[in-house]
Amino acid sequence: MNKPLEFLSPEAYVVEWLPLFWFALVFFSFGTYLLLDGFDFGIGMLYARATPDHREVMLAAFGPVWKANEVWLVLFGTVLFAGFPVVYANLLSRHYLLVFALLAALICRAVGSKLRDERDDKQWQRTCDGLFVGGSLLAPFLIGMFAANWRFGLESTVTVPALAVGTLVVVLSLLLGSAFMGVKARGELQARMRRQGRWALAGTVLLIVVTVAFVAVFEPGQGPFPSTTASLIAISVTLLLGTVGAIAIQTRRHYVWAAVSAAITVTVVGYLAWTMVPAVDPAAGLLIDDAVVSPLALELNTLFAVTILPIVVGYFVMLYSVFSGPVDEGGYGHS
Repeated sequence: MNKPLEFLSPEAYVVEWLPLFWFALVFFSFGTYLLLDGFDFGIGMLYARATPDHREVMLAAFGPVWKANEVWLVLFGTVLFAGFPVVYANLLSRHYLLVFALLAALICRAVGSKLRDERDDKQWQRTCDGLFVGGSLLAPFLIGMFAANWRFGLESTVTVPALAVGTLVVVLSLLLGSAFMGVKARGELQARMRRQGRWALAGTVLLIVVTVAFVAVFEPGQGPFPSTTASLIAISVTLLLGTVGAIAIQTRRHYVWAAVSAAITVTVVGYLAWTMVPAVDPAAGLLIDDAVVSPLALELNTLFAVTILPIVVGYFVMLYSVFSGPVDEGGYGHS
């Protein structure tokens, strides 16, 4: 009679790799957030030097989706808490300044975009634009710092690896934003995105190669030392994707360019996760099996996750399908 519920065991996981699955799920949600909100951040930074007409197109392009993209940040925190609550607590207590600064940057970005057109006042609009651009620049920088300190097991907030990875994520966001606008825009704005995208692509590839090479030689913290194989694969894939991306920009294959930008993001997050295993909190010396919740709790959480995640993914597929294609000043607007 109780056979259907035998997998809900308080003593053993239904499959041995379930904790590793949740580790992968943590980085899947983190990587999805970095990818989707990354192009929002990039557009926000590119907005700073755009003409008034181009700014309207840029706001219209990402307006319907950017608030939804932040769901993945919430999901990342939820998955981390559900699977590894002690790591969640350690990271927030260790890097609370970064977390609060990130929330402030996200709020500034939202306030600047939302309130800009509430008053027909040039000074007011310049202030709102400054909040929008500043938040879009600061948020990816702080995300990179947080990821670096977590991966390398660094307890200090401001460190050289954190600053380096923060800069990398900023340039990566510029690449994502220019690629997204390359798909959405037409005419002069699209040409401008290609020009800026070339520089962002070159900078991203260079920073990834330098960072990975540095980490492969000097492990700057308490995290697991990355294998030579992982580092060589990451560098090789990045160089290959950079070459394909450069050709795509030159030949105006904008969807290929966007796909390459997404693949570079996956490479960065994949390298971060791959080289962290088997640790999940290097600063505290915690391995995945040490920090994961009890078998019964993890199995119940898994049931919930496999029910909810397909709904969330399906919603995003529908959202991006509805708001696909090019956009102009009279497009679907922003809110």
